[in-house]
Amino acid sequence: MRARERILIALDTSDAEQAVRWVRLLAPHVGGFKVGLELVHAAGFGIFERLREAGAERIFYDAKLHDIPNTVARAVRAIAQRGVWMVNVHASGGRAMMEAAVESARSVPNPPLLVAVTVLTSLSERELHVELGVRRGLRTQVVQLARLAQESGVDGIVASAQEAAILRKQIGRDLLVVTPGIRLAEEGAHDQKRVTTPAGAVRAGADYLVIGRSVTADAEPLQKVQRIVEEIAGGADG
Repeated sequence: MRARERILIALDTSDAEQAVRWVRLLAPHVGGFKVGLELVHAAGFGIFERLREAGAERIFYDAKLHDIPNTVARAVRAIAQRGVWMVNVHASGGRAMMEAAVESARSVPNPPLLVAVTVLTSLSERELHVELGVRRGLRTQVVQLARLAQESGVDGIVASAQEAAILRKQIGRDLLVVTPGIRLAEEGAHDQKRVTTPAGAVRAGADYLVIGRSVTADAEPLQKVQRIVEEIAGGADG
């Protein structure tokens, strides 16, 4: 996979016009775009078609579905019919929910990739233990959820790049690994707790890197993307 194809730009905005401008500027230089709940709830589902018209060939709908199996299955089927390239569910919804989502996604022509979120990159080990009551260590929990997702038939998982290396060792190369929490070496973590540089994420085994503010908050987003592509291709941490 070429370096630029690994980059998924997060359109984390409620401004549909701004999202369209980012797509027009960056579409020839990246692999795709992530559309989250903020943009969909602000602009409606018609935003997918607008982004495609602006040049977005691959749209990752970051829906993070987590509900009873029947509800998730119906939601995935409706989403799949909108022609998105990738959509996600929470692995913590369990095997039955993920299996229902997989069956539903594959029931339509040109099905989307279905990936499962393990542990959000905004969570620390302390929060996992103290607030959520999970007794396993953070990495152990990520691996356990990844294995469950793999057994459920999903196409990939979403996890911090800090866990990518151990995931590759534990579950092999069968699943795609999508990593948010990507920052250049000189940048802050913002509201993420487990962050990694672009080249570091790829070396650890990530397939796709979700990158938002590092690019979209920059005064020169295209130049920032080009720098990230060079970093990935060169394999150096900036």
